[in-house]
Amino acid sequence: MEKNYSPRRRADDRREREAVQENEYQLEGRNAVTEALRSGRRLDKLFIAEGAVDRSLSRLASLAADQGAVVVTCARRKLDTMSLTGVHQGVIAMAAAHEYVELDDVLAAAEQKGENPLLVICDELNDPHNLGAILRTAECVGAHGVIIPKRRSVGLTATVAKASAGAIEYMPVVRVSNIASTIRELKSRGIWIYGTAADGKTELYDADLSGPSAIVIGNEGVGMSRIVAESCDVLISIPMKGHVSSLNASTAAAVLLYEAFRRRRTT
Repeated sequence: MEKNYSPRRRADDRREREAVQENEYQLEGRNAVTEALRSGRRLDKLFIAEGAVDRSLSRLASLAADQGAVVVTCARRKLDTMSLTGVHQGVIAMAAAHEYVELDDVLAAAEQKGENPLLVICDELNDPHNLGAILRTAECVGAHGVIIPKRRSVGLTATVAKASAGAIEYMPVVRVSNIASTIRELKSRGIWIYGTAADGKTELYDADLSGPSAIVIGNEGVGMSRIVAESCDVLISIPMKGHVSSLNASTAAAVLLYEAFRRRRTT
C-alpha cells in the first residue's frame, strides 16, 4: 500500500537523499585529499581547520587553490559536524560534480557557431536547485554558458547536477573570482549586460535580447549586489499582473532566456 507522506516528511526525505548524494563527493583526511589532487580530480571547496597551519596542510591548500578550488578556513567543530568518518585530520574537500571551463572557451564556441553569445550570470545564488534549474533552461534554449562566482555561491554540487536533469553535462559553467570585473570584460567584448530587478526601468518585452547578451540573476534573498546592478547596461523588470511581486531566481531566468530564444528565432 502506498504511504501518504506529509509535505514536511517528503521535504525531509528529499534533504536526506541530497545529503547522501553530496557525501559521495566529500573527501576527508590528508591522504584522501592529496591523492585526489594528484590524480587531477577537480575540487570545488577545501575546508581547513583554524589553527591547523602545519606544512602539509599549507601545501594542500596551495595546491588546491592553484587548481581552482575555494579554500575556506573554519572552526574545527564545523569540520567535526561535517565529517562522516570522524577522522578528518583538519581537512575536508568537496569534489566538483563537473569540470569548470574558461570564459574564453565559451565565447569562442559561440563564435564558431556563428551565434551572438547568450550567457547567464548568477550573482551569489545559494540554492543548488535554482542553479540546477538555470543550467537546465539555459541548455534548452541554446545558451552558451553560465557564470558563477567562486565565493558566496553554490558550486557544481551533486544536488545541482541532479536538479539540472543532465544539463550539467552539456552547459559550460565558468567560475570567476569577481562578477563585476567579469562584467567589465564582457562589455569590452561587445556583450550587453541585462540585470533583472523589480524596479527595472525597461520591461522585458521592450528589451532587445537578440544581440550579444548576458542576463544577470541576483541572489534569492537580496537580488543583485549594488556594484553588479550598477554595472548592468539595462535593468529589466518582468511584467506582473497578480498579487505576488516577484518570481524566484530560476523562474525569472527561464522567463528571460525564453524571451531571448524567441527574439533570436525571429531575427
